Amino acid sequence: MSKIKVAQYGCGKMSVYTMRYVYEKGAQIVAAFDIDEKKFGNDISTIMGGEEKGVVINNAKNAEEILKETKPDICIITTMSLLSDVYDAFEICARLGINAISTCEEAFYPENSNPTLTEKLDRIAKETGCTLTGAGYQDVFWGNLITVLGGATHKITKIKGSSSYNVEDYGIALARAHGSGLTLEQFDKEVASVDKVSDTERQETINKGEYLPSYMWNVNGWLADKMGLTITHQTQVTVPTTYKTDLESSTLGMTVKAGDATGMSAVVTSQTKEGIILETECIGKVYGPDECDKNEWTIYGEPDTTVVITRPCTVELTCATIVNRIPDVINAKPGFVPTSQMPILQYRTKSLEEYLD
Repeated sequence: MSKIKVAQYGCGKMSVYTMRYVYEKGAQIVAAFDIDEKKFGNDISTIMGGEEKGVVINNAKNAEEILKETKPDICIITTMSLLSDVYDAFEICARLGINAISTCEEAFYPENSNPTLTEKLDRIAKETGCTLTGAGYQDVFWGNLITVLGGATHKITKIKGSSSYNVEDYGIALARAHGSGLTLEQFDKEVASVDKVSDTERQETINKGEYLPSYMWNVNGWLADKMGLTITHQTQVTVPTTYKTDLESSTLGMTVKAGDATGMSAVVTSQTKEGIILETECIGKVYGPDECDKNEWTIYGEPDTTVVITRPCTVELTCATIVNRIPDVINAKPGFVPTSQMPILQYRTKSLEEYLD
């Protein structure tokens, strides 16, 4: 069986790991794209390390032409956090019949925040017979881990989760999306104001494809889909996080002043027809020297169960999840298919192509 051929769309911080993991899991990179002209023409080894691979980084503007030539089995998209920002990359893959998986957080379950673009991509992918999806850290640590614990619970009344991460690890697009570096006044105007609306106004914004969901907005939709729950009402509240002293941000290229927004906390609360409440929080910010990643979830019911993971390597875990998901995406039905409708993620002991149907 031939090795799985992979295209890498976005050669930033995440691709350092995704490309290396692709090779180490028995697949190969056949094309790579970015928008940074300083990277054009460089071998991908300048990003991932190791020996030259004979694959150069091309201008993303030429992606369609090169994808037609190289014919990858799947494309890994590691660029932005909103579906509207990665739509073009997804759309090119869909039109060419190339499977695609993205670290885009909204793509984890985009139909509850941008149904218009999701339906467009779903329609194109079904026509060409490929599968599109979003995955990453949340696939396991905010998703499958929680639903598996739920399988050991007799009765669930509430699921409460909280996860924090350092925006410095993910690039400037994510940091800006969290309001990092803004004054509190700017944060209130540019970030928090999105959720100071009525339910009707929020739904209108969603239908227009203009809503700015926190990561947990899509996670709650994923959890409900996986668990067979029907969400009847969902709200989101965002508040800025601050720090007592100035913090240097290499990602933003600036000093975040004491008292300004280092990032944000977003809490999403979902009521369900089945009576189970989902209350989830994500905290993304520029860390102070005493702060670290933490993932804590509690399932309330009979019995109560709490799981706490301190200092998870979220970048590496995200990238390993993406690569380990590759066979599931290729095996999945055509369309835009969330991983809630795929098998529980597993460790790949064999070369990736050996897991294909």
